[in-house]
Amino acid sequence: MDFASRLAEERIQKAIKEGAFDDLEGKGKPLTFEEDQGVPEELRLSYKILKNAGFVPKEVEAQKEIIQLKQLVEACVDPDEEVKLKKKLSEKTLRYNQLMEQRKWSSSSSFRRYRHKLTERFF
Repeated sequence: MDFASRLAEERIQKAIKEGAFDDLEGKGKPLTFEEDQGVPEELRLSYKILKNAGFVPKEVEAQKEIIQLKQLVEACVDPDEEVKLKKKLSEKTLRYNQLMEQRKWSSSSSFRRYRHKLTERFF
C-alpha cells in the first residue's frame, strides 16, 4: 500500500472510531450503483445518448459481460464451474479486444487510459 492509501485508511479508521459515520443517511442499506459506473467520465455522455436511442455498442455490452463474469469467478465455490466461467471470461476478453482493434479505438488516448484502468482493476 502506498503512502497516500495508508494515510487515507488511517484517517477513515480514526473517523470510524470517533463516530463520524454513525449518523449517515442510508446507514445499513445496500449501496446502489449507477449503470454506467464502468464507463470513463469523458465517454458517459455519449454512452447515455446512445443508450437513450436504444443503441448500446457491442464493446460496451462485452465490457459489462466481462465485469459480470469476473465477479462470478470471484464468488464461485465450485471448481468445475469456475473453470467454465474462466473460459467464458477469456473468450469475452478476446472478443472485446478484437472489437477494439476493429474500431481502431486502441489508438485513442481516452481508450488507452480507460483500458489501463480496467486492466488494473479487473485483471
